[in-house]
Amino acid sequence: MTRQLHLNAFLKPPGEYLAAWRHPEAKADAGVRFDEVLSFARKAEQAAFDALFFADLVGVPLESQDVLSRVSVVNDSFEPTTLLAALAARTSRIGLIATASTSYNEPRHLARTFESLNVISRGRAGWNAVTSLNDGEALNFGLDAHLPHGDRYARAEEFFDTVDGLWEHKPVIVQAGASEAGKQFAARVADVIFSGQRDLAKATEFYAEMKQRAAGLGRDPDRLKILPALSVITAPAAGAAQAKLDALTSLMPPQVALAHLAYLLGGFDLTTYPLDGPLPRLPESNQSKSTQASVYHRARERGLTIRQLAREISDDSSTVVGTPGQVADHIEEWFHAPAADGFNLVFPYLPGTLDDFAELVVPALRARGLFRTQYTGTTLRAHLGLEGTP
Repeated sequence: MTRQLHLNAFLKPPGEYLAAWRHPEAKADAGVRFDEVLSFARKAEQAAFDALFFADLVGVPLESQDVLSRVSVVNDSFEPTTLLAALAARTSRIGLIATASTSYNEPRHLARTFESLNVISRGRAGWNAVTSLNDGEALNFGLDAHLPHGDRYARAEEFFDTVDGLWEHKPVIVQAGASEAGKQFAARVADVIFSGQRDLAKATEFYAEMKQRAAGLGRDPDRLKILPALSVITAPAAGAAQAKLDALTSLMPPQVALAHLAYLLGGFDLTTYPLDGPLPRLPESNQSKSTQASVYHRARERGLTIRQLAREISDDSSTVVGTPGQVADHIEEWFHAPAADGFNLVFPYLPGTLDDFAELVVPALRARGLFRTQYTGTTLRAHLGLEGTP
């Protein structure tokens, strides 16, 4: 059978870009308007996406009120498993993936929640198993600080095995860890890996490494699907696509850009350092070690100041901007490298970038024989080519 691309819709209303809520086409409160979220879900299902994915935090990041008042954070949204249960009743084929923390849940409760969702949706459920990110989450559960990185993954391993032993029908398992502990956990338990590589060479290396790790654990590497994040802004003409990006990035307040950079580096305060000086070496993050390392690499490789780095990251420089054909070229190159089995589509603002991808890029991918024209199965495992596997 010809290898087919997998597309996942990462829905974070009103959009992934931190200033997306200010976009004239977006609704700032879309994350808590079910009719809006349902319209996004139906658009993705009409385009035959494999699944919807909703991220989650269980605490507001510890930022200043000045910054928090200028962003739409993930907590301005529904609890994801509740939301997916509602969407299951209003959709028929698309997969439904929710994030739930192994750090701040208990195994039996989580096992019951996801098996219920899987039964309600008739096999369309998926669990994105995470270890949580920040101290703001820890404070909501009576802790003074987030668990150390090693302890989080030790708990995650035991947590997963307990949950797995309680299930009669197993949802699809998604994982996104990129540290050593995260990669080993993903290679052992995941059906799908969401990754964050933006460079083709590094993505190809990561792809090969994860397939090899899975094989080394006695798994069939072809049944582990790797989906890097992909942010796209497209239009029939390249100039029009660039104009869309320029209009979006003009909405970003500078203090939010700096706070976002600080968050990616582990939540450290950067305001005490000269903004036009180099990025200092900060203590090792207890959030995402791989994200912190990639930001440092970017700053050193490019010789960027703190101000330049914050601006570049806030300008969403990793977004692929161009015509539908140019975007399809990018996707096809990564797919055949191979660096990806598909992509976790991140939408800078909603509904515009989802509509554009579904109406312009998906037909271009179908014309190249890369993506399905319609669903051929009814479960998420069937969409992913994993039917018949535990």
